Amino acid sequence: MSPYVVRSPWPTAVAAQPRFGRDQALAIVHEFVKNENLRRHMYACEAAMKVYALKFGGDTEKWGIVGLLHDFDWEIHPSLEEHPTKGQAILESRGVPKEIRQAILAHAPHTGVVAESMMEKCIFAVDELTGMIVACALVTPDKKLANVTIESIKKKLKQKSFAGNVSRDDITKGVALLGLSEDEHFQIVLTAMQSIHEQLGL
Repeated sequence: MSPYVVRSPWPTAVAAQPRFGRDQALAIVHEFVKNENLRRHMYACEAAMKVYALKFGGDTEKWGIVGLLHDFDWEIHPSLEEHPTKGQAILESRGVPKEIRQAILAHAPHTGVVAESMMEKCIFAVDELTGMIVACALVTPDKKLANVTIESIKKKLKQKSFAGNVSRDDITKGVALLGLSEDEHFQIVLTAMQSIHEQLGL
């Protein structure tokens, strides 16, 4: 090195990593999720998560991405032994931040990851409820979310034979995690879903 070259005392700036955003998340959904009903479930969770981000002071895009990606690997890992654990490597390779990946693990108690942050608690709380609300809409005369009410949701929840694949226990636990009344939680999620009813086909 030439003795006349003066080194800068300041460290060389490292290029900032590009922010992982909704467009990248949506591309992952389109790549791995072919079933339209599953996509709609993820859109519903995204909408509910965005509303809860506003309520609890979170980042709406980040919280929405958790909802959008939480079931992205179900079609390639359709068992509790694999979903969503095996999908983590894919998400990491695509640049999905650890905080989002952690929340996706937390939405599924069988992974052993306990929901601790409010974002993690919210994705657990909205997951099963969105499925119940869709089921309630599908039995209305014109199959529209506009005709679903808090009362109709609560009535159907008591009918064990209705939407039997929806975990009532998880819905109850979700309400407790958020510290809200059942009515408030149901209304928040229902209103969020109604705001994107065209995207949901309901």
